[in-house]
Amino acid sequence: MLKLAGFADEISPDLSEQIRVCRELGISHFELRGVNNLNVLDFGPALRQEIRMRLADAGMGVASIGSPIGKVRINEPWQPHFDRFKIAVELAQFFNAPLIRIFSYYPPEKGQDIRAHRDQVIQRMRAKVDYIRNLDVVLVHENEREIYGERLAECVDLMQTIDSPRFRFAFDFGNFLQAGEQPADNWPALKPYTAHIHIKDVRTSDMKIVPAGEGDGHIGAILADAYRSGYRGFVSLEPHLKSAGRMSGTSGAELFKVAAEALRKVCREWNVPLAGA
Repeated sequence: MLKLAGFADEISPDLSEQIRVCRELGISHFELRGVNNLNVLDFGPALRQEIRMRLADAGMGVASIGSPIGKVRINEPWQPHFDRFKIAVELAQFFNAPLIRIFSYYPPEKGQDIRAHRDQVIQRMRAKVDYIRNLDVVLVHENEREIYGERLAECVDLMQTIDSPRFRFAFDFGNFLQAGEQPADNWPALKPYTAHIHIKDVRTSDMKIVPAGEGDGHIGAILADAYRSGYRGFVSLEPHLKSAGRMSGTSGAELFKVAAEALRKVCREWNVPLAGA
């Protein structure tokens, strides 16, 4: 059975509302990205303690630290960013989260080709993987617009070159569609590396972000194949149905419910067992 998670900050910045809606929808885990309009990497000790305690009281957990690590220009200073990465690792241990979401860097200037900086991207990724080599946590790289790992070829390059069980893939349907690629075409090559799945769909006729199954992501077919192939990890709602920004998106409580019900419908139609459905 697949486990249901969600970027709860798309519901509301308020922790009580995030927990209430997630429990109502049968979402068992947060993909922890924001509370009180603060990014997860900026949580103070008191807020960390409150979130951990209140999630435990609600019978919920944290699937992933939804960090923005790697969403900086490749020419920005390394050490301050690496120090931020260490905070993400600390948070994963604090919240007992098995995964940390990361990205693979923007070019120095908008419109430039980040592939020209491939060697530096690889060097930085290896440093992160080396840092966690003895920890029980996995870095999952999300394909994202304008970064090195935006498209299939570079995503596969990252996976094959780093070649570590501590570095795996977070498959995002909508982001591939926005990059002009088809998730169904990309899935076979990335399936062996996928340890996390984000649920976001896009209708390519107008590039509108839509609920799962209403776009061109072939979400049902890919989830069915993933399940048949042994995937038992999280599917994480990141619907972006109200707005989508570079660092986060919003849906609001009602549209988040629409997104959850759409995913359940897709899973029923494709006979994919989903916890909480």
